[in-house]
Amino acid sequence: MDRPNIDPAKATDDAALEASLRPRRFAEFIGQQTLKDNLQVYISAARERQESLDHVLLYGPPGLGKTTLAHIVAAELGVNIHCTSGPALEKAGDLAALLTNLAPRDVLFIDEIHRLPKIVEEKLYPAMEDFAIDLILGQGPSARTVQMPLEPFTLIGATTRLGLIANPLRDRFGIVDRLDFYEPADLLTIIQRSARILAVAMEDEGAREISRRSRGTPRVANRLLRRLRDFAQIESDGVITHAIASKSLNRLGVDEEGLDKMDQRVLLTIIDHFQGGPVGVETIAASLAEEKDTIEDVIEPFLIQRGFLKRTPRGRIATPRAYEHLSRKVPKGATLNLFAEEPEE
Repeated sequence: MDRPNIDPAKATDDAALEASLRPRRFAEFIGQQTLKDNLQVYISAARERQESLDHVLLYGPPGLGKTTLAHIVAAELGVNIHCTSGPALEKAGDLAALLTNLAPRDVLFIDEIHRLPKIVEEKLYPAMEDFAIDLILGQGPSARTVQMPLEPFTLIGATTRLGLIANPLRDRFGIVDRLDFYEPADLLTIIQRSARILAVAMEDEGAREISRRSRGTPRVANRLLRRLRDFAQIESDGVITHAIASKSLNRLGVDEEGLDKMDQRVLLTIIDHFQGGPVGVETIAASLAEEKDTIEDVIEPFLIQRGFLKRTPRGRIATPRAYEHLSRKVPKGATLNLFAEEPEE
């Protein structure tokens, strides 16, 4: 893999360290200010009424804090959180076992909720609306359906692919919010906080260089910080200066715009092999021997947000900014056809 250290997807060996850096209260959570302020209002109102919080759906690219927010919501409500993921709930019985063990007003967090099997998803509908679940007792002709009441609970779903969630499920969430990429100023605050927790000596300019190249993603920023800590420890005096940060990030393949090797490969594939596009994401994935979902969920959102890539009904197109950044010459006539405004898919 070209990006073992900075991919915003979770890595098992980083789980414990990520947990130590994770904010536990809204006061510690940096960024996403409007979303955070609104959630605090909803939580305060639910606590005053002594009711369960309405169901919450959080969506956006990986690494922006959806799981962290779910834990913070449970902590602010003063209840337990039970965590699972869409692929882990293979049968309706798996969901029933979770739901029947919830205490009043507990939080059930389902990551990758867009990957719930259809039979499990349908069992969620009455649970979310009526706090009840249908159980089938017996087999064959003697089987009968019994509705079991549940304690009021809050379901928090997280997804990177909102469009893959069926409308009946999405409509049952009373709170639906998107997490956006972070501004460098917010990432700078996050990096400085993480450095204090990890006892890493770092100059302000070194922190700014990391924040500038972190893809607008806290998880990436924290991973880069850990790698730069290694470089500073072995190749310098242990302090992350601007010079150490710049040199080390270049060695990690992260350029001045925060693009890593895989970002560059995607853009260069479109430019060099497909004349700038349009080209389908399946073709790009096959050319790179990469998973289509990785390109759509991890790579594309950042490239689109930074203006390097355009998504159109006919496929992906590299923008003039991508040509300039990668020192490629825009082909003649491209301005008139490839970069004409088209509606996104």
